[in-house]
Amino acid sequence: MNLLATCKTGLLALGLLLSLPCHAAEVEETIDGPNVRKMKHEDGSESIFVRSPDSKTLTKKTRVNGVVTMVTTYKMDSSGNPLGCKIKDGQGNELFKVSYGYHKVTGLLVSELMFDARVKRTRDGKEIPVQEIKYLYDAEGKRSAPMAFNYLPGKYYEEVFGKKSTALEGDPFKQTAPSKKGR
Repeated sequence: MNLLATCKTGLLALGLLLSLPCHAAEVEETIDGPNVRKMKHEDGSESIFVRSPDSKTLTKKTRVNGVVTMVTTYKMDSSGNPLGCKIKDGQGNELFKVSYGYHKVTGLLVSELMFDARVKRTRDGKEIPVQEIKYLYDAEGKRSAPMAFNYLPGKYYEEVFGKKSTALEGDPFKQTAPSKKGR
């Protein structure tokens, strides 16, 4: 009888421990403050951006119908530009690694290199990307539409990666200045 009580207590404690991470994840996403931004998209999905207090890490969680479908973690430089990111699926499996390249003089984003995190693809002993995105700028500094080079045989870019690149379209934490009248 003492053994039965011990087993029941152990199972109860194990059940409580296993339920703790679930509650912690729920609490994390309900927190709102200066380091959290939420965006709703036209397709009904939403993105939650969580920035570290030192602004060196930005995590973007994409949810569809309340279920996390993708988590992207960006490492940022001191100017708030992404240096690289890791893309994981909703279960936490790492899918891709991305590095970002900037122009030495202007500091503008000129390239993204996306590498498969599951399979290392090499050519001549050097890891090669599965996708490369290049950006050109006009004389006024306006960015052109991205030029995507997909190195996976047999599929179009949109079939593999979706319609958008991994680059941040803008800083979700940057405050926009109010427009001045008369200008």
